[in-house]
Amino acid sequence: MHGTFMHVLLLSVPGLRAEDLSRMPVLAGLAAGGRCVPLTPGFPAVTCPVQAALTTGTTPAAHGIVANGLFDRGTNHLEMWISPDRVHRAPRIWDRVKRGRPDLRTAAWFLLQSKHATADLVCLPAPKHNPDGSETMWCHTNPEPLYAALRESLGEFPLHKFWGPVAGIESSRWIARSFIEAARMAPPHLAVVYLPHLDYAAQRTGPDSPPALAACGELDAEIGTLIDDFAAIVGRENLAVLVAGEYRIRPVAHAIHPNRILREAGLLAVRETAEGEILDFATSRAWTLADHQIGHVYLRDPADAATVADLFRGRAGVGRVLAGDDLVAAGLVAPGQHRQESRCGDVVIESALDSWQTYFYWLDDAKAPTFARTIDIHRKPGYDPLELHLDRTRLPQIAIPLDVSLVKGSHGAVDPANPHETIFIASRPDVTDATALAMTDIAGIVERMYGAWDQT
Repeated sequence: MHGTFMHVLLLSVPGLRAEDLSRMPVLAGLAAGGRCVPLTPGFPAVTCPVQAALTTGTTPAAHGIVANGLFDRGTNHLEMWISPDRVHRAPRIWDRVKRGRPDLRTAAWFLLQSKHATADLVCLPAPKHNPDGSETMWCHTNPEPLYAALRESLGEFPLHKFWGPVAGIESSRWIARSFIEAARMAPPHLAVVYLPHLDYAAQRTGPDSPPALAACGELDAEIGTLIDDFAAIVGRENLAVLVAGEYRIRPVAHAIHPNRILREAGLLAVRETAEGEILDFATSRAWTLADHQIGHVYLRDPADAATVADLFRGRAGVGRVLAGDDLVAAGLVAPGQHRQESRCGDVVIESALDSWQTYFYWLDDAKAPTFARTIDIHRKPGYDPLELHLDRTRLPQIAIPLDVSLVKGSHGAVDPANPHETIFIASRPDVTDATALAMTDIAGIVERMYGAWDQT
């Protein structure tokens, strides 16, 4: 036995749908022996805000993560994907459970925006940037020497399988197996593990395409191995497995270009450079951080909000356009919060369910920045699902295409007719008696689990 507490393995799985369980016998077995409950990810249903809701139990208005990027109005600096744990304005679940029991061991494994998290075990990609412009594959870990040991036993983390045109099951397999290696000596009582595999084919070829359906079986097999291996360490009778689907990926057949719309309206400015046109945050009156099906429009003058909102209302591919009190009602801005303290756009565009948003701001592809045709998740002012594809007209050169029709799946918008778009699974029936859950409920469920065990 490893201590007096149960061990909770919480898996964060993007793209998981209730209907996928027919292709995932391991997860279906967990659900049959425990609970399977409809789950709403909240708004916006994109990776970093959803993981923040999962791990803090709060909405973006409280935890501060409104998108996969953070824009600082004071410095005009945009940081995509790599923000550290401290950007969260609410305590995360590993901090919360340790308040009452400091002896509990915790793990945050491959969660985005978890660098320097206080969990006992932490791992996420953090390539080293060399002076000559090259990169050396590395992972940030706690304890710091851990990645070197993992690399020795498992090989380097396959970053090209984590994101890009050849992203696949190898990254989720490495994540699962590295967690087991790290857990052997002192297994955590609470481990939150991100397994991204269902994200890839569903966006690349569509959520109901043969590759996406096959991905369900591939991930299910890795989850089965992960559970068996962890149970062998802690004892199956001492293990509770929880699975939270992050969001549902829907078929899309349309794209909107909010930055081009703003540019044509004379609101967005660019700089001409040797590397093509570069969006100029400082001199633009308005620009959009495009994030899957959500666009955050940042304004130099908030008085432009009504004019900008009207530019998008009623356009093809646009669902809701939020500004002012709508942002508070949507849980993106706290009541009375000063604009400079909010990370939310002054206007937020939510796509129609069958549409997504590009970050493109150039009007002529010949003037596109050089990074547009590369995998560059940091310099692009938004998320680019085209990085899952190769431009086959340029082979053997490795280039990312600009053809938006290639994207077949997206997420982020909320279907008002079906907000509980994904599922929560618990291997034990006593974990919750709820008939439906929100992502913000799960941290509290975990805390209550430890409280109940403390009394037995």
